[in-house]
Amino acid sequence: MTQTGGGHSPSTEAHREDSARRDGARCAVFTVSDSRTLATDESGALIAQLLAGAGHAVVVRELLSNDEGPLRLAIDQVLARTDLDVVLCTGGTGLGSRDRTVEVVRPLLERELPGFGELFRVLSFQEQIGAAAMLTRALAGAARGKFVVVMPGSRAAVELAMTRLILPELKHALRELRR
Repeated sequence: MTQTGGGHSPSTEAHREDSARRDGARCAVFTVSDSRTLATDESGALIAQLLAGAGHAVVVRELLSNDEGPLRLAIDQVLARTDLDVVLCTGGTGLGSRDRTVEVVRPLLERELPGFGELFRVLSFQEQIGAAAMLTRALAGAARGKFVVVMPGSRAAVELAMTRLILPELKHALRELRR
C-alpha cells in the first residue's frame, strides 16, 4: 500500500481526487448566448464531447445570457469550487455591445496567457476566416488555481481552439498550475 508523509494512507476521498487530477480534468463549460438553448447549443455540446473523448469530465455545463451579473456570479461560483480544474467559456468574445464575457473573465485572471489568443487568431486567420480573425478577443489564463479559457461561440472556432490548442496542452497547463 502506498503511504504518504507521516506514515498514514490517504483517505478514499483524497485518493479519488488525486486520481481524477492525474487521469483527467474536471471541467465547467459555459455557453454565453442570448439566442441559444441547451438543445441548440452546438458549441457547448462539442466542448463536452471533445473533453469526454480525451478522458476529462464535464462537471458543470450551463447556458448563460450575455448579462454581466449572472455571468460573473456563475464564474465566481465555479472558481470557488475545489472539485473543478478548468473553466471553459464559449461566446461573448466579439465586438457587439452584448459581448461581455471578456470583460467579466479578464479581471478574475491572476495570470493571463496572451499566447492562447495570439495563436488562436493566427490559426483562425490561416485556416478558417481570414482577416475576420482579428475581431475575436479569445483569451486564457489562470484564476484561483484553475485553467480558464474564453473562446468564440461558433462551432468551428470551438473545434479549432479545443483540438489545436486546449486539449493538446490541457494536462501540461494543469501540471504547471499545481507546481
